[in-house]
Amino acid sequence: MEITSQTRQNLIDAFWEIYCEKRIEKISVKEITIKAGYNRGTFYEYFSDVYDVLEQIENALIPSIDTLPRFVLEKQEIGMPIDMFLELYGKHERYYIVLLGDNGDPSFQSKLKIAIKPLLKQTVESNGAVHEIEMDYVLEFILSGMLGIMSFWFKQEKSLSPESLIKLIHDLMENGVVEKLS
Repeated sequence: MEITSQTRQNLIDAFWEIYCEKRIEKISVKEITIKAGYNRGTFYEYFSDVYDVLEQIENALIPSIDTLPRFVLEKQEIGMPIDMFLELYGKHERYYIVLLGDNGDPSFQSKLKIAIKPLLKQTVESNGAVHEIEMDYVLEFILSGMLGIMSFWFKQEKSLSPESLIKLIHDLMENGVVEKLS
């Protein structure tokens, strides 16, 4: 069993090295197997094609609702804690930075939002603060902002400390952009 899981991981690692340099449509099974040191038959024991490798990586990175804790903003729960989101993001940084980057998989951000949105929605609904018609817009704004600012943070090679980034996000959520620009 250990050898099987190691073989699968070696294929994933080989794919990932190539994916960091090339768009997925330019990657071949042959290229992955040569890099990993296996034959094509071994590849097909674990994956149906290169897109399946990417899908399996992405699925492993999407958090389940049970693992997403809540946080408090102005004495009201608003969703998952930003620092916990950063921890989740940082734990798999090498994947997130590529998948959410300019050459990454455009559908990954949607998958991530879909995974987090129910918890955030449940929290916002429990506060009764947002009208039902506006709910999806509010959730999209929060999630897009968090993902966007953290992706930018990684691209900037973490020029702010994690604590400063968390404080900035909290400030933006509590006070808005206009106050920050004043």
